[in-house]
Amino acid sequence: MMRALVLLWSLGPLLWQLLTSLRPPEALVGGVPGLGGGAMGGWTLANYRLLLAADPPFWRYLWNSTVVGLAATALTLLLAVPCAYGLQQQRGSLRWGTLTTLLAASLFPTVLLFLALLEWARRLGLANHLLALAVPYAALSLPLAILLLRAALADLPPELEDAARLEGLGPLQRLRFVLLPLLGPAIASTAILVFLFSWNEYPIALTWISREPLLTLPTAIARLGASSVFTVPYGAFAAATVLGSLPLVALLLLFQRAIVSGLTQAAVKG
Repeated sequence: MMRALVLLWSLGPLLWQLLTSLRPPEALVGGVPGLGGGAMGGWTLANYRLLLAADPPFWRYLWNSTVVGLAATALTLLLAVPCAYGLQQQRGSLRWGTLTTLLAASLFPTVLLFLALLEWARRLGLANHLLALAVPYAALSLPLAILLLRAALADLPPELEDAARLEGLGPLQRLRFVLLPLLGPAIASTAILVFLFSWNEYPIALTWISREPLLTLPTAIARLGASSVFTVPYGAFAAATVLGSLPLVALLLLFQRAIVSGLTQAAVKG
C-alpha cells in the first residue's frame, strides 16, 4: 500500500500533464482533464501538432538544450576528475580547507552571481552563442562534481594505487589506467546531475540567448505564455512539458543502475 502511494505521488503530476496535453483547450476549463469527452471534445494531438509545426519547431529547442547539456557535462567532467584526484592526494589541513571551500561554493546561491555573469557575457561578447552557455553551467556545477568524485575516490582501496606506483606508473597514468575505470558509476551519477542542472537552468539562458532559433527548452516554454494576451495555453504548456521530459526519462532509464550505484557507493564500505 505504501509503495503504491509513493508511486502515485511520484507519477501523479506526470500523468496529469500527459492527460492535459491530450485534451482540447475548451475541455481544460472547468473540468477534469482526460475524464470523459462529450460535447467538450475527447482526445486530441492538436497541442503536439501546434508545437511541432511552429517556426522554429519545438524539437529545435530540445536539440539546443541537449547540445548545451552535453557540452556542459563534458567540460565539467574534464575538469572535475583531475581536480578530485588532486584533492584526494592532499593531506592534512590543506585538504580540509579545500573541501570546506568547495562545500561553501556548492551551497552558494547562484542567483547572486547572475548580474556578474551577465556583465561577463556582455564584455566577452558571448551573447547568442549556444555553446557559450556551457562555460557558466560548468563553473556552477564544478564544486559539487569535485566533491562527489573525490568521495568516490576516497572509497577505493589505497592498495590499488600503491601497486600501480610500484609498477612505475605516474599520477596521470594511475588515474587513467587504474582509477578511472573504477569510477564509472560515480562519473555517471555526476554527469546526470550536471546534465539535469544544465537542462533546467533558466535565468542565464534567458539573458544570454535572445535569438529565437537558439533558445533552450526552459526559455522556449516560458515564451508560450506570451503567445496570447487573453488566454493561457494550458494544453501547449502540458505538451511542451511532456516532450521536454521524454529525453530525461529515457536517460535515467538507460543509466539507472550506474546512477544508483554511484549515489550509494559511499554508503558501502568494503
